[in-house]
Amino acid sequence: MSNEYTPPKVWKWDPKNGGKFANINRPIAGATHDKDLPVGKHPLQLYSLATPNGVKVTILLEELLAMGVREAEYDAWIIDILEGEQFSSGFVSANPNSKIPALVDHSTETPTRVFESGSILLYLAEKYGHFIPQDPAKRTECLNWLFWQMGSAPLLGGGFGHFYAYAPEKYEYPINRYTMEIKRQLDVLDKQLEHNPYIAGDEYTIADMAIWPWYGALVKNEVYEAAEFIEAHTYKNVLRWCEDIGKRNAVQRGKMVNRAWGEPSSQLRERHDASDFDTQTQDKLEQASE
Repeated sequence: MSNEYTPPKVWKWDPKNGGKFANINRPIAGATHDKDLPVGKHPLQLYSLATPNGVKVTILLEELLAMGVREAEYDAWIIDILEGEQFSSGFVSANPNSKIPALVDHSTETPTRVFESGSILLYLAEKYGHFIPQDPAKRTECLNWLFWQMGSAPLLGGGFGHFYAYAPEKYEYPINRYTMEIKRQLDVLDKQLEHNPYIAGDEYTIADMAIWPWYGALVKNEVYEAAEFIEAHTYKNVLRWCEDIGKRNAVQRGKMVNRAWGEPSSQLRERHDASDFDTQTQDKLEQASE
């Protein structure tokens, strides 16, 4: 193969490599600049962006509020990852891994930081006692699928999504390799949903909230524009489940939070109160029509 790559004995970082996200990718951790995180009026402070990982958490928070759990009121602050805001000293203090989302719970004696989307989902579900089954067997099944998503989605995002949609050069091998894996994952989900209304069985849980923003968006062609390429129409049970989850009012609100792209009516850069969904979105619609 004429363009075969031979790795050097010692890898050296080339800041120009990395395609669309080259300006924020680096091989070291830690803060690049000093900046405190804002703190709003509610105990729960979320620092995020409406990527699939961020949407998981805002869906759960909106679902909790829809159930009447007023303690789940929250402030959501947007973190612009393309501008490197995840490398501020404040954000690194909340999440040393510099990835959104990050949550700080000020209702505890010492504020509790929670990072990694799966950990945040589990923390909130256990804190408020909803969307995680109480029966031990059902709870375990829910956690099986929650952690399935944690292990599987990097192959979808950093693997398939990167090489298919974002890599500066297209190569057959990685695209074929990750496409095969993503189709296998979709088949796993499709078979599980053939006899279950929700991922973990007959209950809507944090497992659905974790998986839906990634795999639902994929089959609905909302990420990577790859639905035709992966033959998304063949995963009929996934599509049925995707439609059912997407109709939920709390899910529709959760998708909007910390979103700064798309139609004005779909955006809510910051969320500090339920009324923000009406006032901020209406302001954007009026600005767009001017």
